[in-house]
This record gives sequence, C-alpha cells and structure tokens, in this order.
Amino acid sequence: MEETRKNGMLVDVDEFPKSWGHAWVLAIQHVLAMFVACITVPILVFGKYYTEAGDSFSQYLIAPTLVSAGVGTLFYLIVTKFKSPMFLASSFAYMGPMGAALAIGALQIGENAYTKPNLWLLPIGMAMVGLVYVIVAIVIKFCGVKWLNKLLPPLVIGPVIMVIGLSLAGSAINNLCNTAASAADYNLLHILCGLVAMVVTALCAHYGKKTISLIPFVIGMGAGYLFALILTLIGYYGCKNAYFEIVKLKPIVDNFIVTKYNAAGEVVSQSFRGVQAFIDYPKFIFLFAEESQPLSWSGVAQAAMLFIPVSLVTICEHIGDHENMSGVIQKNLLEEPGLNRTLIGDGVATAISGGLCGAANTTYGENVAVVGVSKVASTKVIAMACGIAIALGFISPLMAVVQTIPGCICGGVSLVLYGFIASSGVKILMANKIDMGSTKSIFVASTILVAGIGSLAINFAIGEVAFSISSTAVAMILGIIMNLILKDKKEDKPAAPTEAE
Repeated sequence: MEETRKNGMLVDVDEFPKSWGHAWVLAIQHVLAMFVACITVPILVFGKYYTEAGDSFSQYLIAPTLVSAGVGTLFYLIVTKFKSPMFLASSFAYMGPMGAALAIGALQIGENAYTKPNLWLLPIGMAMVGLVYVIVAIVIKFCGVKWLNKLLPPLVIGPVIMVIGLSLAGSAINNLCNTAASAADYNLLHILCGLVAMVVTALCAHYGKKTISLIPFVIGMGAGYLFALILTLIGYYGCKNAYFEIVKLKPIVDNFIVTKYNAAGEVVSQSFRGVQAFIDYPKFIFLFAEESQPLSWSGVAQAAMLFIPVSLVTICEHIGDHENMSGVIQKNLLEEPGLNRTLIGDGVATAISGGLCGAANTTYGENVAVVGVSKVASTKVIAMACGIAIALGFISPLMAVVQTIPGCICGGVSLVLYGFIASSGVKILMANKIDMGSTKSIFVASTILVAGIGSLAINFAIGEVAFSISSTAVAMILGIIMNLILKDKKEDKPAAPTEAE
C-alpha cells in the first residue's frame, strides 16, 4: 500500500506507482472519466452534417477528437515540465462558435439537401484561440500573478469551483436517466445500472485497500457495464423487449461487418472489413478538403468575432480549474510551473486539436476529480492515459467496445465525480478559514452560486454574429466585481480612555 504524502496524495506529481500494472489501470481510469464528454462535442457539433456519400461527419471525427486529446495533453505536460497533472480534451464552451462557423457560407447541394459545411474555419478559429492564450501568457510572464491573487482570492475561487461541479449536475442526470437526447427516452433500467456503477465506485473508494482503492472508477464502471450487459442479453436479445437494450452492440458489429442497404432499408449484402476491422487511421479534419466550402476573408473575419471573445472567457475557466487542482494536490500551480506555462500549454494544445479534429482542448474537471478521489497525481500516469487515448483512435476494436459504454454508466459515476468537484470548493473555503458569517463573504458567495447554478449566461449579437458567455464565466466575473466593490471592514478600535477614567 502506498504511503500518504504530506499533501494527502498516495502518489505525488513527480512519482510513479509501484507497479506498471497499477499505472496502466490508473491511466485507463482517466480515459474513462473524460471519454463521454470528449466524444459528445463532435457528436453534437457535426451530427447534422453528412459527407457526399451520406455518412455523418460525427462518426468520422470521434477518433480524431480522442487522438487530439492525447496529443494536446502530452504537449501541455511537456510545456508545464510534468508538474501539472491535468488532462485536456474537447471543450463544450466552443460548441456554439463551432456550429456557427460551420454554417458560414455552407451550401446545400442536390435534391437530398446535402450540406457542404465550412470546415476550414474551425482550425483557423482554434489557432486564433491559441494565439490569444499565448499573448495573455506573455503578459503574465512579465507582470507576474500577484494581481491574479488579488483578483481571484479563495472567497471567489471556492464558490466558482462549486459552480463548476454543480453546473455539470444536469449532464450527469441526463446521462443517468438516458434523457441526454430526448425526455421520451427516460428509462428506469438505465438509472438502475448507473446507480450500480455509482455505489460500487463509492464502496471501492471508501472500503477498498491497495489496488482497489486506487481504481474505484474503473471497477465501478466495469460493474455497471457488466450488469447492463446481462440485462441487455437476457431482456433484449433473449426476450426481444426493446426496453432492455441498454448496451448497444451495433458499433462492435459494424466494426467487423460492412452492411449495404437498399432504398427500402433492407440488407443487400454484408462483407468482412478486413484489416480495417483491427487497425484504421483516424479521419482527421484536413482529409475532408473536398467536403468543405472554400475559405474567404469574410469568413475568417467572422470566425475571429466568434472565437476570440470566447477564448477570453475560457481563460477564466482555465484559471478556475488550475486553482481547483492546486487545492487537491496542495501545490500552487499558478506559481509553479506557472500560469504562463499552463496557458501556453492549453492554448497551443487547442490550436493543435483544431487542426486535427476542429475542436478546442480544455482542462477537464472529471480528471481533476479522479486525482482527488484516487489520490494519485502522477503526471507519468497522465502521459500513459494520453497514449491510450491516441491508441483508441487507431485500434478499431477498442474504439468499438468503448463506444458501447452506455451513457447511464458514465452518468452514475459522474454523480460522484461532479459532487467531488463541488466539495473541493468547500474545502478551499475551509482551508483558507474564510469567515462565511461576514456580510461580504455571504454576498460574494451568494452571487457566484446563484448566477452559476441558475445558468446566467450572457447572449448577444453584433450584426448577424451571435456570442455567448457561459454561466460559469459570468458567475466568476460577478464574483470578482462583488469582491472588489465590498471592501473588508476594519475592526472597530476601542475608544481612547478619558481623563476621568
């Protein structure tokens, strides 16, 4: 059993688990934690666009998105000198700008209304985001971070971290209940399987010893998946009841068998995919040149208006996530390796990701929670997780199996993960002995919590271009303003004694 370090970690940032077996399982745990959120971005953004052959862009861009997460995180680790155990993957904050950019100059062709999107604006937009991050990092390099400590004290950061966790609660519940796509898909069996995963995860984390205590999420998700698979095999394949189809095995079948249909939807022929059934290269976004509208200077200008404002907002979220991780591992990441390095790592990783899959990269709260619960902060384990994410994009059977993991399993585990993030915010307030009885503390925290949890997003438009500031960023901005407006009260000094006294 690993010994606990002074910062509460079993394996610290610069250390490595005692065995390679433990390390690989811990790395898999990180991949599982980020997987659903990571692939959700290409599914939602590209879901309505199809190639000329009739294939959805989303099915092609899932693998490149996973590869981009691994490559981007590796770059981030190198820039931060392997001192910050963060995992980067596709960002939800840029989904709006991505969708708007794809539609700029999009052309409908033919009777089937085949739409040719403007794919090239995504790499250009993400390059702009990376440039903004680098510029801000250079400013911080020469001006320091003390001004940030005044701007973002624990009184602001604590509630913001609580908002980051609690604002994800809706996503966890939608996945758990199987209502992520539609409320009509509500399914009690999905909830049951998700709760099995949640309970097993909690039991392993609380009562487990040695290896079990280090990999509660892997065991929990495995137990939930096995339970869901048993219900599917008996209820759906055995009793032909569609309500029991929790695990959809079609991705595994499609990985090995190519099925052709006629106009009536009937199967015409089936054939084995051959070598591609085992190893296939990811279809990176730059390979779809013929499927994209050509670039124009007008489109580039519109992309700048879409992506640059959002980059300023995600920088605030970047700081919040690193403050959160700093609290978990009891090391100030804004000072060492330094906010300038973390920003460059995140920004350039986003530019790289944009060129590979069109999505931005961002730090993932799910993986921060994995570090906090497992108490393993090793950046070497994070690097191994990067290797697994990259491999998933090339190894077809692994990609197919992972795609069969039901959203309800991830939703059940997320109940623990997202709650842990929110609890970390409370921990920061307690560790810094914030007096929550003072008027200032109550007003600052209340403003952040209600604005964030109540989803106070700011939406506006300049001409035909729409912008959106996420509720988390709005909550942080309002908290900063309230903290600056409400000065700390000076303690009443005792009155000077009179001569009579």
